[in-house]
Amino acid sequence: MIDSKKVRLKLKNYWFKTFGRWRSCPLTCPIDRPHHRHVFWSWIGSFLAITATSYLAVKTNSPLLMAPFGATSVLIFGVPDSPLAQPRNVIGGNLLAAIVSLIILHFLGASPLAMGMAVSTAIGIMQLTGTLHPPSGAVALVVMMTKPDWQFLLTPAFEGSMILVLCAVIFNNLAEERTYPKHWL
Repeated sequence: MIDSKKVRLKLKNYWFKTFGRWRSCPLTCPIDRPHHRHVFWSWIGSFLAITATSYLAVKTNSPLLMAPFGATSVLIFGVPDSPLAQPRNVIGGNLLAAIVSLIILHFLGASPLAMGMAVSTAIGIMQLTGTLHPPSGAVALVVMMTKPDWQFLLTPAFEGSMILVLCAVIFNNLAEERTYPKHWL
């Protein structure tokens, strides 16, 4: 005959050993929530930067925008103090990722192996050159998936990055508590 009290006790002990440690940990976000002023400035800055880039793209009939620029905006407006958000990283990372992936695309095509090689090689080169910028990994994928010509280096990789950095420099320095960039090189 099974003793239900012993079974419940064993289950309770198993549960506590497996999951009980989570109860003692605070259920808070590992990143401090920014002050509402910072959120406001981040929202306005990213809104204006993406809007300005979109407007210029329409007016010049030039593809100045790509999806990774949304993630770039998170960094340069949401965490402008981050080393990953500095101009060297934004511009250099996007250019290096575009160059690497265009070379791989040219020689290997857009196979799954080549896509993996483009992203991983871009990461390695950005690390070696001190230009690590997470959205640039997506730039490498954009190149591999859209198969653009070499013009992609200029538009959108360079020109779009420059517009976003220029907007970040102007806008982030309007608020007293924000300065951008922390360093150029």
